[in-house]
Order: sequence, then C-alpha cells, then structure tokens
Amino acid sequence: MYGKCECLEDAILLFDKMPNRNLHSWTAILNLHNNHCLFEDAISLFLQLLQLNVELDFFVFPVVLKACSGSFLVELGRQIHGILVKNQFVSNIYVGNALIDMYGKCGSLLDAKQVLSKMPERDSVSWNSIVTACASNGMVYEALELLENNSTPNLITWSAVIGGFSQNGFDKETIELLVRMQEAGFEPNARTLASVLPASARLKNLKIGQELHGYITRRGFISNPFVVNGLVDVYRRCGEMVRAQKIFSNFSVRNTVSVNTMIVGYCENGEISKAKELFDQMEAKDIVSWNSMIAGYVENAMFNEALSLFQDLQMQEGIERIDSFTLGSVLTACAHIGSLTKGKAMHSYAIARGFNSNPFVGGALVEMYSKSKDLLAAKRAFDEVTERDTPAWNALIAGYARSNQIEQIQNLLQEMKNDGLAPNLYTWNGIIAGYVENGHHELAFRLFLEMQASNLRPDIYTMGIVLTACSRIASIERGKQVHGHMIRCGYELDVYIGAALVDMYAKSGSIHNAKIAFYRISYPNLVSQNALLTAYAMHGLGEEGIVFFRKMLRVGYRPDEVTFLSVLSSCVHAGSVETGQEFFSLMEFYDVRPTMKHYTCMVDLLSRAGKLTDAYELMRRIPIQPDSVTWGALLGGCVIAGNIELGEIAAKKLIELEPENTGNYILLANLYAHKGRWRDLARMRQMIKDKRMHKSPGCSWIEDKDHMHVFLACDKTHERSEEIYGTLKNLAIHMKTVI
Repeated sequence: MYGKCECLEDAILLFDKMPNRNLHSWTAILNLHNNHCLFEDAISLFLQLLQLNVELDFFVFPVVLKACSGSFLVELGRQIHGILVKNQFVSNIYVGNALIDMYGKCGSLLDAKQVLSKMPERDSVSWNSIVTACASNGMVYEALELLENNSTPNLITWSAVIGGFSQNGFDKETIELLVRMQEAGFEPNARTLASVLPASARLKNLKIGQELHGYITRRGFISNPFVVNGLVDVYRRCGEMVRAQKIFSNFSVRNTVSVNTMIVGYCENGEISKAKELFDQMEAKDIVSWNSMIAGYVENAMFNEALSLFQDLQMQEGIERIDSFTLGSVLTACAHIGSLTKGKAMHSYAIARGFNSNPFVGGALVEMYSKSKDLLAAKRAFDEVTERDTPAWNALIAGYARSNQIEQIQNLLQEMKNDGLAPNLYTWNGIIAGYVENGHHELAFRLFLEMQASNLRPDIYTMGIVLTACSRIASIERGKQVHGHMIRCGYELDVYIGAALVDMYAKSGSIHNAKIAFYRISYPNLVSQNALLTAYAMHGLGEEGIVFFRKMLRVGYRPDEVTFLSVLSSCVHAGSVETGQEFFSLMEFYDVRPTMKHYTCMVDLLSRAGKLTDAYELMRRIPIQPDSVTWGALLGGCVIAGNIELGEIAAKKLIELEPENTGNYILLANLYAHKGRWRDLARMRQMIKDKRMHKSPGCSWIEDKDHMHVFLACDKTHERSEEIYGTLKNLAIHMKTVI
C-alpha cells in the first residue's frame, strides 16, 4: 500500500519493523527502491538478503537486474547471471528477458544476444528486449532488421526502433519509420511521440511539428510532461517562441527541464531579457540552467554579462561541479573580449580540474589563444586534448588561417586526416574566413569554388564570408555569382545575408541592385536598415539617405552608432548643416555616445559649408584627442575657403600625427598657392624634396572575365603592359588627329 502511494519512507520504516520477512517482502522493498531510482540502495539491500537464510526464487532476480542496469553495473550483473545459472533459474523466460534488458542497457550487446540465443522459450518481450538493446547501442539498422523479420511486431517493438533511430541522430529516418508504423496499423503512444518530437525539432520542420501537435491534442497526450517538453522544443528550435511560450504556460509542468528548454529558446531567438527573467524566477537551478544562460549571453555577444554570471555561479552552493560546457562558454567570452588574463586564469582552472584534455574545452582554449595571435599557446592547448575531434581541429586550423599562416594549413589538414578525421564544412569556413580577414580575397573565392565542385554544400555562413570578399574587391560579377547560388539555396531572404548583399552591391557601384536586395528581405532589422542607409551615403545620395533615416524613426527603429554615422555622412553629401546638427543632437536622446567618427563627420560637414570657426570650436570640445582624419577634414575645408590661419593650425597637427604622409604637405602647399603665398609654397616644396617624399600613385582596377586587373599610375608591371601602352599611344594619336 505504502509503495503504491509513493510513501517510500513509511514503507522502509514498516519493512524495518517487520519481525518476519519473506522473499516477497524483500522483493517488494527492492522494487520500491527501483521505482524511486535508488538503484544502489536496492543493490545494497539485495546483498543483505544474500547474507540471510532465505531461499531465493526466480522472481526476485528481474528486480535485482533492473537495479544493475539502472546503476550501469554490468560486472555485478554478470555475477548475478552466474548465480542464476547455478540455481538453474536462467531458463526462466522472465529472467532471460531481464538479463537481455540489463546487458543491453549496460552496453554489452554481445552478452544480450548470447542470452537470447540460449533461451529455450521466447516471447514478444524477448524480441522487444533485444530490439531495444540493439537500438540503444547504436545498431539501429540491425534493430530494424529484427523488426522486419518479426512476424508479430507490436507497438513496443516499433517504439524501440523509432527511439533508437532518434537517439542516434537519424532524424529523417525517424519520421519515415513513424509513417511506416502507422501504415502497419499502430498508432504512436506517448513514448513514441517523446522520441519523434526531438527528431522533428532537430530537423526544424515546423510542418511536421504542427501535425504532431494536432495529433497530441486529439489523442489527449498534452498532459504528458515528456511530450509537452518535446513539443516546446520543436517550436523553440523553429523560432516560434510565441507558440512555445503558450504551450509552456498552459500545459507544461514547471520543472527544471521545461524551464531550461524555454531559456535556450529565448536565447537562440535573441530574447535574452526574457531568458534572464525566467532564469531569475527559477527556485532550483541546476548546472544546465547556468550553462544555458551563460551560453545564451555568449551567443548574443553579451560577453561581460556571461563572465559576470559565471562569477555568480562560482558563489553558489549545492550546484553540481562546473563542467566542460561551462568552461567552453566562458573561454569563448574571454576570446571575444580579448581578455587573455581572464582566459589564462580559466585555463589554469581547467588544468586543476582535468578539463584541459576535454575536446570542447580544448577547442575553446585554442580559439582564445588564436584570437590573441598566440599560436604557440594554441598548439600547446590543442596537444593537451586526449581525444581530438573535428571541432578541435577546426579551431586550430581556423586559428592558423586567422593568423595568416597560410603555408601551414595544408600540413594541418593532412595531420587531421592522419587522425582519421575528414575536413568538413566548418573547416573550410574557418579557412575562408581567415583568408578574407587577411586580404587574400582571390584565395577565398577559389576555395569557395572548390567547395561547390565537391560534395560540400556551402551554408549561409560561407555565403556571408564570400560576399564580404566580393565587397572588399568591389567585384560585382563574382558577387552576382554568389547571389545566384544564394537564390538556389534559399538564403537571400535571410536578413543578415540580405544586408551583406546590399553592402556588396553598394561597394561594387550598383545602388540599384543594392535597393532590390534590400526590398527582398522578408523581415528587415536594424542591421539591414543600416546597410541601405550606408549605401546611400557611400553613393553620395545624401537627400535619399536623410529621407530614409526619418522613415526608420517613424517605423520605430532605434538607431545605433552605425545608423548615426551613416546618416551624418548623408548630411555631409547633401550639405545639410542644420539637419546634421539636428541628428547629432538626437544621439543623446537615443543614448548613443558619439565616437571620433561621428565628430569627424560633423567637422567635415561644417568645414565644407565654410563654417570653419564652428568646426574648430567643435574640435576643441571633443572629449578625446582628434585624429588625423578629423584634422584632415578641417584642412580640406580651409583649402576650399582659403583660410590660411586655421589651415596652418590643422596642417601642423596633421604633420605631428603623420610626419611621413606626403598628402598633408601637398594640401598645405595648395593652400599657399591658392592665396598666392609663393615663398611659403616654395618652402613646402623644398621640404618635400629634402625629405625625399613622394606622393602615393593612384590605383584603379577593372574586372574582366572573372579576373581582376590592378593598375597604378605609370605602372609597367602588368603582364600585358606593352599592349596596353601601345593601345594608349594609338588612342592619343587618334585624338590629336580628330582635333
């Protein structure tokens, strides 16, 4: 009675006071401990039973074997198997089934098969047990073969196979097996659904998730906590957090698992404040809760918040020990904020607790040291990893690519293959990103083409990197090739890819295509809005940029640093001084602190409008020291207005900041020439001559048949320079003849 009422303590008290205990009472108390997952206590009680003069019977052993499987004590299970053989209980069908189940759950599939082969009698439970054993040990196709060869499979058989495929990541096959099961006349139960829902979630297949949701509602499974948690997970992985929240609020049992699922969902969808609110409301947080919140901060680029939360975790009592996932996230945060000191402290912490050999922690250490350009430390951290996996190798290879150690990459790829691991998409993404970061745009594009020719399909991250390369070399033809590939893959509607396309077309000189790319974005955000606003400024379309910015404010976007920098640049091109001053004042309203670039825009705006005194006064009020770009903007305005006094002040500052920049001397010389101060002009020219300074030659390039041709003034290094200069000479003669 106490056992059925879940009153464990009362049942134990009653058992302890029993003057006469028989095998049935011992079996009952053992079973009760198993039901409460107190497997080690159950085994301890069984060992006490063996010391007593109580005759054993077959029915106690399935209970004991369940305790062995729950504790993963396969050696103890083998000893009990020996007792069963000795007492001739092993031929009992219930005992045999329990042995198969124990060996299967403890990972000893061969022993489970041997037990089945020696059983004189088998029933559906026997076959279900061996199918479950195969499925849970990764032999999913062997389990499927057993099911297909079984003339009378039942719902348990199907559920075991489907569960095995789901647990081993065969997500599409899991869904297909569910359909086959229904075609065979079996309707899924809660256990089946709890296996299918994670597969649907990992596939991010909202349609299947919605169909399962409808089935769950119709069949009354919405009260099952495992099914509800699985359904919440489907919606959160598909980015449908409103639906996930509705199910969580209305049907979910508020336990640690369900709350952790919601925290991860909010973090993945950028709703970090909601995740933190839910986290703070938790009365009992486990290490998964802390890890989810810390990782969420890292994924949303809130690295200081992640480190602060980690410090809070260290102060907690009663929390399981910090694990490899905690350290991996914290090290990633250290890498992104460039805090090598904190990172080294975490490295010491990892060594002290033996986590430095963990692949996840090792990969994070490699990434941290690589971003700090300390490849020697990165390699040492990598060498400490005992079982190096593909992500650890990817981190090291990406680190070498990022540090411009191109010649070492092929050697590392070969070493990776020698470790029995094949480079994957993320390997190539890391290399391409390193190429682009170091200006090797041709190599990046070549590797992208090689990926397309191989079995690897570039993902959305690859596309973003390659678009950046196209933007930097202003290659519109290559950009169009990448754009075409994106359309075929369905990536162009993504907001971040859309923003990258806008940037690429703008930098390649096509504002028309940039606008088309922008208006094809399904759900524009501030990043994409900034991209088009920057494009307007880049093309000198000041008035259009100003109109677009005002529209952004009306719609409800909250501008950031990039927004204000772009719109101030638009004001410079439009010559709109009052509008620029209005927008500059707005920065305080939106809590955006002006940077030197914002001040430079304002100085440039005022200088071009001839308000040189206002520009100079603004520079004197800047809380940080003006840089050469700011002084250059003032000097440019002085040249236009012919203001010698301020021009000399600006030129003097520029020469202090950039004594080797010929352009500063030339600007001042032009100012002297404009005002007819020939002696000062002669002095500047003599100074340039004495310093042996030369003006940097102009550079231009054209793209022809997927090849970029770069030219400098008076350049004769091009492979076809004789042909080029010959054509130029003919053109000059032709022009003279025409004249």
